[in-house]
Amino acid sequence: MLSHISAEIRQYLVVTGNYWAFTLTDGALRMLVVLHFHGLGYSPLEIALLFLFYEIFGVITNLVGGWLGAQVGLNRTMHIGLALQVIALGMLLVPPAMLTVPWVMAAQALSGIAKDLNKMSAKSSIKLLLPADAQGTLYQWVAILTGSKNALKGTGFFLGGLLLMWLGFAGAVAAMAAALALVWLGSLVFLQRDLGKATNKPKFREVLSKSHAINILAAARMLLFGARDVWFVVALPVFLSQSLGWNHSQTGGFLALWIIGYGAVQAFAPRITGSLQGAVPDGRSATLWAASLALLPILIALGLGTGIDPATILIGGLLLFGVLFAVNSSLHSYLIVSYAGRDGVSLDVGFYYMANAMGRLVGTVLSGWVFQMAGQGAGGLAACLWISAGMLVATVIISLGLPTGTRPTPQGEVQ
Repeated sequence: MLSHISAEIRQYLVVTGNYWAFTLTDGALRMLVVLHFHGLGYSPLEIALLFLFYEIFGVITNLVGGWLGAQVGLNRTMHIGLALQVIALGMLLVPPAMLTVPWVMAAQALSGIAKDLNKMSAKSSIKLLLPADAQGTLYQWVAILTGSKNALKGTGFFLGGLLLMWLGFAGAVAAMAAALALVWLGSLVFLQRDLGKATNKPKFREVLSKSHAINILAAARMLLFGARDVWFVVALPVFLSQSLGWNHSQTGGFLALWIIGYGAVQAFAPRITGSLQGAVPDGRSATLWAASLALLPILIALGLGTGIDPATILIGGLLLFGVLFAVNSSLHSYLIVSYAGRDGVSLDVGFYYMANAMGRLVGTVLSGWVFQMAGQGAGGLAACLWISAGMLVATVIISLGLPTGTRPTPQGEVQ
């Protein structure tokens, strides 16, 4: 029994290590691209376009990747993701004259595919490394993986800036590509189990989930992440820079620290929600935590109109929002892995993270459009916050349909 558990933990550590290494390069690459092309004189819109395909292909990859994982196994989709990220980094090592917007967009599209293959594989694998009745342990493992990912993504922002200063753009990209190639080779050796390959090969039309609980959770997840990104992605950093006069390092450093703190809270979510005392969360938990989060954008929007220092309102509001959003996100991440069927788990997880990516895409587009249409400044940010609140209220309403007091059967279906 001990040797069996040790083998599962070893595989979990390999999966987590892969995910960590990938996430560091993903965060660093984003910062490298933003800083380097800003220094070359690219406009904010042009820089935003560089990441457009990254988000669009995230939606497509999660939908197709879940089916692919069920066909060939999660270890293979994880290895494909690592290899594609190495290729995407290699695409940025061409001579500077070739680094045009279309070329970089193509590299970012490949990176987006790689990222979501890697994430889907890592999240799905955990389901299969634990017995079906170990729900408390499953929640803790998912929370650690999810929280550490976001903490490392924020760390990657700092890493990208440091590498750019030390090695220059080409040197930084080459160093990351070499390091990730070593991780990929190590994973080929140490990730031994053929996880996630479905017993009955699913047809492609089965990528859309037939589970009522998963469909509801996916809709709630889409609105949850749209509610975050509708004010966080474009409106907030532009407001901090233009209206509050923060420089790039202050804005980037603050947002990076926020993401690191957000990830730390995610990792400790089981302690916050009481699961260590045996209270494994269910649909009722997700509804209550979403309701508590829905109040915050309203309070922040109202606070911006009171005459109180907007920096104080935003910093305090962001800290509270980060804590509550992290708990919501961690609860959702546990629930999807818990609800997913064990045979072909990646189909359900991929469908769910497709909705997650769709929420990010919609939120990002709305963030720029609403902020600009509402006149930018405090009024534009407040408009984004009111839309965020509306999305969160919709999340609460949808979450009322999630199962309460349920556990998956050994086959992974929700009763």
